[in-house]
Amino acid sequence: MSDLDSRTAIHDLVVDFYRAIVFDDLLDPVFSEVAEVDWGEHIPRLVDYWCRILLGDTDHIGPIMAAHRHLHELSPVRPEHCDRWFALWVECVDARWSGPVALRAKGHAASVMRGMAGHVFGVEWVPDSSTWQGEPAPR
Repeated sequence: MSDLDSRTAIHDLVVDFYRAIVFDDLLDPVFSEVAEVDWGEHIPRLVDYWCRILLGDTDHIGPIMAAHRHLHELSPVRPEHCDRWFALWVECVDARWSGPVALRAKGHAASVMRGMAGHVFGVEWVPDSSTWQGEPAPR
């Protein structure tokens, strides 16, 4: 397996991940019915975000918390949503990539979800030990 160290690999991960969400009974309604995500807009923004985080790209990605706050106002995001989101992310990373960048992608996702859960969704969240054995990336 190769590492997650190119824009193409990150694009593939983001597409795989959101494809998994569309077929997930818990998360699909949040994305398609509540948030009404425009996938044509969302996917490129997330590719840019993860390229910035993992590859050090300097493209401006815009604010990300406002959309999540709005989503939570429409329909509360619960810890089980956070658990499922993170489990799918880890599954998608582990299915095709390994190495330090792939590990950093999982650690950063854990940190983002922990912060968003506490500061935006108002819940405490930590990765389930069966999903993630590593430490979240530092904030």
